[in-house]
Amino acid sequence: MEVQQDEYESVTSPAAISSLLNTMIESGGVSLCLATPDARPEPIVLMEQHEGDTLVMDLSSVDYLLSRLQQGEQFFLRGQSQGKVVRTPLLSLTETRRSGGRFLCCSDYPATVDVLQRRESYRAELRMGMVVAATVFGDSDDSALGELRDLSQDGCQLELPLTASGVLAETDEPLKLAFTFPNGTYFEVHGIARHQKTDPERHLLRVGFRFAGCTSEQERQIWYFVCEIEREAARYKKEVQEERQPSPLFEQPGKRMPDTEHVGRRDIRRYATPTARRLVKVAAYLDAQLLLLQQGSDIDSRQLSRNADRLLALHEEDREALLFASRCLSLEPLLVRHGIAVAVHLLDLVGANMPREVRKAIVASGLVHDLGKALIPQVVFKSPNFEATHRQALSEHVSLLLARLHTCQWLSATVAQAVIGGINERLDGSGYPEGLTGDDINELAKASAVVDVVEAMRRDRPDRPGRTAQQIYRHLLAHPHQFDPRWIKRYIEHFKTLPVGSLALFSSEQFAWILRLDDRGAPLEVVLTQQPEPPMRDTLGGIVRGDVFERLGKPVREVAVST
Repeated sequence: MEVQQDEYESVTSPAAISSLLNTMIESGGVSLCLATPDARPEPIVLMEQHEGDTLVMDLSSVDYLLSRLQQGEQFFLRGQSQGKVVRTPLLSLTETRRSGGRFLCCSDYPATVDVLQRRESYRAELRMGMVVAATVFGDSDDSALGELRDLSQDGCQLELPLTASGVLAETDEPLKLAFTFPNGTYFEVHGIARHQKTDPERHLLRVGFRFAGCTSEQERQIWYFVCEIEREAARYKKEVQEERQPSPLFEQPGKRMPDTEHVGRRDIRRYATPTARRLVKVAAYLDAQLLLLQQGSDIDSRQLSRNADRLLALHEEDREALLFASRCLSLEPLLVRHGIAVAVHLLDLVGANMPREVRKAIVASGLVHDLGKALIPQVVFKSPNFEATHRQALSEHVSLLLARLHTCQWLSATVAQAVIGGINERLDGSGYPEGLTGDDINELAKASAVVDVVEAMRRDRPDRPGRTAQQIYRHLLAHPHQFDPRWIKRYIEHFKTLPVGSLALFSSEQFAWILRLDDRGAPLEVVLTQQPEPPMRDTLGGIVRGDVFERLGKPVREVAVST
């Protein structure tokens, strides 16, 4: 992607630099380039920025470059932000650590960034064997099926049959173009045909299109596709084929797996925090997995493993940030929100000092524990009267889900049985699916039951509104015959009476979400909000750290908000 230096403009304003980098973090399309003439851009993940201090990035996809980077070799980052191409000055790694199989690295913070006001003319070319199906739709019902040959931020070149000339001649208006990548990712955009070249020997047309009317979301997706095509094309060089990580776009699963790595259908800018925006990828996986289960598929072992690792890494980085992020997913389906919240809180409650493979199994089991509900008749959830037949049908979701886990060989069967199989059991035998009692219920299942009920009661249901932590604690303590009092006590002592992720009304009549607590359970950091509604980026105000009581007064009460 060669661009002359004088085509860039330097940005020096700290606020402008922060804004440009934040958009690059949210879009997910960032490349790392070594400071050598023959270096190719390598897609990475820019995770966070600490203004004026540090950039944090995930370099797992370029682990073969780490030794060079750790020895001081310089690099720059390039991405798209606010309709412009942005490039940092040369940077160096300042810290590298391995977390959950990933390489999390820090670099110095750029004092300036360079911005290219016009778009790059570079086109990422697809090599032989990289097949991306492309369809051109005309004004009528006619369409032409071909292949994508190259792609840039401005447009693309397609290889089409000669018969496509009829479709192209139908109108001077932009035509709808649709791309389908090998992993099933589907993308639509409009383009205007600018030039055609005939290949009579192969009976083909090569047609160049200029994109028209792209939304900012489409622009971000196109940038992602360009980076991934570059990444996959680089693997076709014999000397680097084995060391480079393959692009997920060009993987070919046996059954179509919706795109969950690039969360194109979600506007991640609306999510409240950087951790919440990263957690959306886990939500996208669960949402896609729900659909696949309904279509007859098993739980996707690789995807479940990848997303369990992702959640573990987020917890290791900042547990309180993750606890709050689990309350910031109100745009996601209920089963998805609930699964993530149970996984996060169960891990935080019981995971200390456990081996990593056990913690991963707990997270994975928590994430999917309720997905079997998509496999039972939905009339069960809509019936105004919950009868014995409905209870029987509901209990079947556990066995239906466990049967779909047989490909997950890495997942501990003991942990899965305890969490998924035991989360709905009750000490008095009133639970399901086995109706177990007392000591017959696994300890992890008893802990899971407490976490599950807390998370379920925090959210609105047709028959009742969501409840506060104090109301839920009182309910649990009033039912010692169903829930283990030891685990209730541990839960309250661990998460405190006003947990992270609670919305509190302070004596100053100010609402604020609890972000962090001190050792005594008092608010240490909060974010202000004007209304008792789920936390989103546009509903949150300033952050108060340290002197919460001095500035806001003491918490008067918790306000129930269904998150």
